[in-house]
Amino acid sequence: MSLSEELGRLAGLHERGVISDEEFARAKTRILGGTPEVTAPALMAVNALRRSRGDRWLGGVCGGLARVTGIESWLWRLLFALLALCAGTGVLVYVLMWILVPADPLGPGHVSGHPQAG
Repeated sequence: MSLSEELGRLAGLHERGVISDEEFARAKTRILGGTPEVTAPALMAVNALRRSRGDRWLGGVCGGLARVTGIESWLWRLLFALLALCAGTGVLVYVLMWILVPADPLGPGHVSGHPQAG
């Protein structure tokens, strides 16, 4: 089947409502040889995860998780503390996230780590 025939068949399925707009766009991208854009909410949340510079006690992990999930940071701190009682699991996970999750970028009022006067 040629590329134009396959795209025509795909467009027909889309017009009849067999596939959604998103499915049509992904299939078209796949047929044309591109990489499809992933729009999964969970993946977008993971990519948006940053350690907080404002809401932090140690590394800002709980503040960052709170911003992404909408769950208060004190609940995340409690969860990590409870997991720490389970053979140190909470400490291990927290330290790994502290190392692997990047920190928030500095705001526009900062220059090389120091706030601008003004």
